[in-house]
Amino acid sequence: MFPIIPAASAAPSGNDEGIFGFGIAASSSAVTNLVSNVGVVASDTAGVGTARSNLGACEYGEDKGIFAFGSPRTAISNLVSNTGVVASDTAGVGTVRMGVAACEYGEDKGIFGYGHDGGYASMTNLVSNAGVVATDTAGVGTARYNLGACEYGTDTGIFGYGEGGGYQSLTNLVSNVGVVASDTAGVGTIRYYVGACGYDGDKGIFGYGLDTGDLSVTNLVSNAGVVASDTAGVGTARFGVAACEYGKDKGIFGFGTASDNASSVGITNLVSNTGVVASDTAAVGTGRNVPAACSFN
Repeated sequence: MFPIIPAASAAPSGNDEGIFGFGIAASSSAVTNLVSNVGVVASDTAGVGTARSNLGACEYGEDKGIFAFGSPRTAISNLVSNTGVVASDTAGVGTVRMGVAACEYGEDKGIFGYGHDGGYASMTNLVSNAGVVATDTAGVGTARYNLGACEYGTDTGIFGYGEGGGYQSLTNLVSNVGVVASDTAGVGTIRYYVGACGYDGDKGIFGYGLDTGDLSVTNLVSNAGVVASDTAGVGTARFGVAACEYGKDKGIFGFGTASDNASSVGITNLVSNTGVVASDTAAVGTGRNVPAACSFN
């Protein structure tokens, strides 16, 4: 008999659609904008839940998402169904804070970490595969806020950049059981107010941000969690962007504030499955600063 040769494993794949939500324009908002599986951003959907900004969002349960924390400082959360419907507020769990980052880990769970609770914070809160946020886990690594986070590999994550007594470029890896590692020396331009998302099923990208001025540089993350040096920026330099996956292997950066025109913007920049950032796509929806984004479905 011929030996049975197992079929080749399918390449890792992510979620098909995404959602941007909340943020601040003239005032705090709860509006959302869905992202299709070809990266098209929809017009505003009326907000659900407490209007706020500077929050975090991540996937959980393999096809759903969650928004949580934010400014004014809070710990409330809002679940996102696998059709992109945002639920009303869930009572807060954990230390109230803003400027958090969040990412998926373990393929079906999530983690919120760091932030500003009146001072720089480093605690984390795990999210179960049913969307339940756990109480605080003691912080690891440099306390900071307005950082970014994304998935890499097939079931691990990374926090990076931020502001904690100075701008940072250091990173902290997240294991497939949600354990945060100590600081890894920073690579790339030190900055905060960055966005981050996964792409190509097992890699990630950090982009945009603020140091002494607006930035559009990006830094790719390998499937082993290694951050690459700066890639020259594409698109409008800005800070306070959000980012998420779409189309199973691509990403999108959106929204933020461009100091050159002193206003919040709704423009987006697509990320290919090789990590190449495209030029600006015209704004759809209300321009706003420091929203959050995650994928679903």
